[in-house]
Order: sequence, then structure tokens, then C-alpha cells
Amino acid sequence: MTEGLVEHITGFLESIDIKVIKTNLDDDTFLPGIQLQGQCILIDETKLKYPGDLLHEAGHIAVTEAKLRPYIGTDKMEVDWPTQGDEIVAILWSYAALQHLQLDPSIIFHEHGYKKASPWFIEQFTSGTYMGLPLLSWMGLCEEAEFPKMRKWLR
Repeated sequence: MTEGLVEHITGFLESIDIKVIKTNLDDDTFLPGIQLQGQCILIDETKLKYPGDLLHEAGHIAVTEAKLRPYIGTDKMEVDWPTQGDEIVAILWSYAALQHLQLDPSIIFHEHGYKKASPWFIEQFTSGTYMGLPLLSWMGLCEEAEFPKMRKWLR
């Protein structure tokens, strides 16, 4: 893991009001070294395997309604969160973020992510097929014609 990459990503996240807190985490997190808590991402750099996962998890925070964000990672969050729509929009949001940060798509869509569908996502997005774009636009985060440029980063 490149420390510079983690710092580049976390600097961006902090700049859009997604706090990143370095801490020690248990091994039972959904993704190695990452846990969501409200509008924060907790990271354990000793366990973080894929820095791009930070952008995907930030996407979940970003596309969640502001009134619900404090409940992320708690038993007060809706049981079906994130929905299928939330998932695809978080993936697309993370693609816009990596474009903004000028990162290679393989940083997020690594070989061990997305149930082995990473090459498919890279192919779709780099060819301009943006599934979920109408929903991302409906959320007020971008204009469809200007994507991957974002109007704002948080819903």
C-alpha cells in the first residue's frame, strides 16, 4: 500500500467534509481496515489492503441523505441500507472521484473487489457507459451531460 495514495485520497475526502479517522479496528470489518461511522470513515492503515476502497465507502456516505448520514454504522440505520440503487450510485460516485483525483481505475476496481467484476466496471465506465447516472443526477450531484464532473460531492 502506498502511503502517498492513502494521503491523497484522505485529503480529498476531508476537503469534501467526509472525515477520516485513523484508528485500530477489529478484524471483523466488511472491508479490511475500513469501517463507516456516521459521516466518518475509520481506517486502520495496518489492515487496509486496497486504498481505493476508501473512495467506494466514501461514495456510500456521499449519496446517503444528509439526515440519515449520522446513522451510518449504527442500529438506527435502515436495515436495507445501502439499497441496490445506493450501491450502483456509490460505485459511479467513486469513479467520478477517481477521475477528479486523476487516479487509474484499477485503484478502485482492483482484482479482489466487486465480486470479480472490476474489469467489467472499468470497461463500462471508460467507454462512457455510466449505469446509475440518472439517479446520481436526480440526487443533484451532477449534470448527466457533464459527468464525470460533479456539481457537488455530498447529497
